Amino acid sequence: MKETLLNYLLATSSNVPIEQIILNFMVAIIFSLVIYISYRFSHSRAVYSARFNVSLVMLTLITTMVMAVISSNVALSLGMVGALSIIRFRTAIKDPRDAVYIFWCIVVGICCGISEYFIVALGSALIFLFLLIFGYVKTNDRFLLIIHGNISEEEKIEKSVLIYYDGKATMRVKNTTSDRVEYIYELSQRIIEKYSKRELSITQELYKIKDVNAVNLVCQNEDINR
Repeated sequence: MKETLLNYLLATSSNVPIEQIILNFMVAIIFSLVIYISYRFSHSRAVYSARFNVSLVMLTLITTMVMAVISSNVALSLGMVGALSIIRFRTAIKDPRDAVYIFWCIVVGICCGISEYFIVALGSALIFLFLLIFGYVKTNDRFLLIIHGNISEEEKIEKSVLIYYDGKATMRVKNTTSDRVEYIYELSQRIIEKYSKRELSITQELYKIKDVNAVNLVCQNEDINR
């Protein structure tokens, strides 16, 4: 049984011509540059990482190199699977789209390594267009209204925020001590835009209240969260 399996593995092994390997790498370079351009234009300045983008190009070429080695030797491919299974990647993914680009690079490298150019061309074209179109889709920014004041003005502060935003401001945090109080209200971007047209801003309204010491409006978006 062992001899039969060994003979099968040896029989299925073949040498890939050097010209084919060079062509595979040239095609991999072309599509890795497509991935590079797609990543560059689908990410905003705040989340764009040039080093990560370069690593995507290298990942595509490395995957192509691995496929060039194991595609001509079935026995080696089995050993390579076992060797790669011990690798652990611990780099934090900043953006969920980064995981898509990593898998895209791996698939391109695999396809180029086995000379499946039509599949990689068609798939990359669709993915490229999809990411460019939907790469600018973002969730609406959230705003946090942070108020610090004296505990004696607790009722006035709550009433002022309630009236100003017509009850649409959501209280998330209320911290108190024996003489101080802190409020954190959550506001959507739509609410901010709607009520910013009023004659007086929310900060001006709150500073009319005695012993309100500080009013901060913080934009909480995906980039800040990371």
